[in-house]
Amino acid sequence: MNDELVELAGRRPKTFGRRKVTPRACVADGKRHLRAFLAEVLEDLGFVTSECASADELQTVLTRELPDLILLGIAADGIEPGTFLETLVREAFDGKVLAVGARESIIVRAVQQVGEEYGLAMLPPLTTPFAAETLRERVAMLLPDEPAPSPAVYVGEALHAGWLELWYQPKIDARTLVRSGAEALVRMRHPTWGVVPPAYFIPEEHDPHLRELSEFVIERALQDWHYLLEQQSPVDLSINLPTSYLKEPLAVRDLCRRMPTHPAFGGLTIEIDSEEAIRDLEFLVEVAREVRLHNIGLSIDNLGANWPSLMDLDKIPFIKLKADRHFVTGSGSDRLKRTVCRHIVELAHAYGARTVAEGVESRADLVAANELGFDLVQGFLFGKPMPLKKFARSALTRTVMGQA
Repeated sequence: MNDELVELAGRRPKTFGRRKVTPRACVADGKRHLRAFLAEVLEDLGFVTSECASADELQTVLTRELPDLILLGIAADGIEPGTFLETLVREAFDGKVLAVGARESIIVRAVQQVGEEYGLAMLPPLTTPFAAETLRERVAMLLPDEPAPSPAVYVGEALHAGWLELWYQPKIDARTLVRSGAEALVRMRHPTWGVVPPAYFIPEEHDPHLRELSEFVIERALQDWHYLLEQQSPVDLSINLPTSYLKEPLAVRDLCRRMPTHPAFGGLTIEIDSEEAIRDLEFLVEVAREVRLHNIGLSIDNLGANWPSLMDLDKIPFIKLKADRHFVTGSGSDRLKRTVCRHIVELAHAYGARTVAEGVESRADLVAANELGFDLVQGFLFGKPMPLKKFARSALTRTVMGQA
């Protein structure tokens, strides 16, 4: 073994663990599709990820990204693992290294042995194929025991820096179990905190940045629709907007003008929170009647025990009513939840609107949603919200019966 490398390994500075709230990982693999797959799995576990395909790229990543974990993909026709290990030693890497390769692979065992001889912190190798839970077990020591504290990030800064993106959660036909659209949900990919959920950065109703955020959601959703059209097939999208934005001068008119004229465009659904919808019901009824002539439909989101507030209308121009997840999850065994859901379905059908059950997380929830007569279902049983490219790669048809 190289004596110089051994000496370097013996005097590495101890820098790991001082700095970050969200752990960082670099996926080193010569094959682009494998890097993308492994990065997605790590992001789902809570890592901020980067990628590299060569030792030179690894050196740059180590300097700029300061990763806590190197996921080293090993294959006979892939990268040169020895060069990668030498680079880690020379750059005084003090994080963990996880080799990923075929079961009973001679080269995987060799990499493990050499890495340990160099003094690198080698985790037990991960053999393919593997389950996400197995990867989680390998890297558990890098994941925080408690949720990260709320990041002090302003949405204005995120908009200016380009940290915001839309993630998509599929909506499924409750009877055929075929994908029937998706909801766009805004996320922040912060350079230090990783993926930040909207609860930490969505501004208050009167914040001046709320309009700019709404404009971003509209514009990005329409861009993403064109991307999805090119990658697979047209997808009916829904976005969330506050009522306050629709009250802005010319906002509704400008929204109508932005709609694609492509023949495959099936329309855009705007979801309005039920509390806002009930508070501004007369205004939204007028908006719904105006925008539907421009291929835009309004939907009431998070409808629950407040459903009786819609009973006094002669008719509603809303195209969908979505039941709040708190009344959907566990509705199969909870009589009160089931009663609320049944009333929502009956109300929607009486007005000619479709119904969505949000929060379907088990097969029991799906069975209950079917029995209650929901048209569409949405929830973790069919997939969590995912980045655009991952959503585009996911199967167009996915049945629950085919899931583990």
